[in-house]
Amino acid sequence: MTALETRELEYFVAVAEELHFGRAAVRLSIAQPALSKAIRRVESRLGVALLVRSSRHVSLTPAGEALLEHGRHALNAVSAAVQRARRAGDSEARLRLVLKPGGDAGLLSGILARYADQPHARQVDVVFGGATDRADQLRDGRADVALLYAPFDDLTGLAHETLHVEDRVAILPRDHRLASRDELRLADLEHETLPRWKGVPGGGTGPEIDDVPQLNHLIALGRTIAVLPRSLVEPLPAGLVRIPVADAAPSRLVVAWSQSDRRPLVAAFVEAAVAAGGSQAGDQP
Repeated sequence: MTALETRELEYFVAVAEELHFGRAAVRLSIAQPALSKAIRRVESRLGVALLVRSSRHVSLTPAGEALLEHGRHALNAVSAAVQRARRAGDSEARLRLVLKPGGDAGLLSGILARYADQPHARQVDVVFGGATDRADQLRDGRADVALLYAPFDDLTGLAHETLHVEDRVAILPRDHRLASRDELRLADLEHETLPRWKGVPGGGTGPEIDDVPQLNHLIALGRTIAVLPRSLVEPLPAGLVRIPVADAAPSRLVVAWSQSDRRPLVAAFVEAAVAAGGSQAGDQP
């Protein structure tokens, strides 16, 4: 069976992502000639060309694209295994929860209070992630649990439970032509400028956005509008209006964790989160 070392995968992924041997060598803190030789050894062992090289350009072959996709997953799995092994051997290890700022639908304090009463509870470190990296933090072991939004976050390879279901709303400046409407449909927004979320392929033609506070500021300036889960804009900033979008798919807030992570401290957190979500639903009229 053909085998590649983790170090060799790291080398290849760096070159494939940078598409430049010099930048990849700097990123890896090794000499460029040594990196070139390592990649050629990998190609020789696999019996396929992974890269197309010229004096000015590096590109991936179909085999290279396949190895990049699966190599990233393999490196994430190795990193996650190391992180979880270390935590499993540490009786004082904390539980790391990642979420986006304001991305808890008002549930976080209730979740933490219920979790504190669980027999396997640990100290919780709350980490705020960006628009796209929270699921990756679960996959590579940097976080134990996450609050994610479906269908926007990629839940591939993750176990999850739904905590809260909500409608999606259009966020507009108060003087927008649609601001007086009681309800909108997606077709009403077809020609509007929508934002591009940093790290997310596709999207609108408007400014690139890192987070919701930045987005709200740009909406107030008339640079863009947005369609968001309702809880991400509560309370509503001054100068903006919020209008339900009738035919937009609902948003689900989920608690997510790695499918392979069966530790009691994670199971206890999930149980607390589901109970807190159910309690909030029961309190609503």
